[in-house]
Amino acid sequence: MRVLAVMLMLVAGPAPAAQRIYEGSEASAIRCANMMAMTGVTLNQAGLMGDPEKDVLIGISILILERHVSGTWAEKKRAMEAMRDRRDVDATLNDYQRHAPLCLKRFPIN
Repeated sequence: MRVLAVMLMLVAGPAPAAQRIYEGSEASAIRCANMMAMTGVTLNQAGLMGDPEKDVLIGISILILERHVSGTWAEKKRAMEAMRDRRDVDATLNDYQRHAPLCLKRFPIN
């Protein structure tokens, strides 16, 4: 249930506030989190992944954001939205195939 609540916070409409700019390691963590969440949602919507597996990827995304990105959830959500809007689905899925293990190594969740 916690995963669903946080994911809803991530995909809810934008909150009014100044745009925070993430750089370096935090920007990489946001890209990894976006890659995990978008892959899970996309494959689930295409019928290629079940809900439990999708929820695992969303959970990983949330943990990466919690542990490796500073700021409020609103700032993290806006950063995820910006990343989502600048990367198409094919590029994100290709990133997942090439970089998922590296993301988990670079941004451990346990």
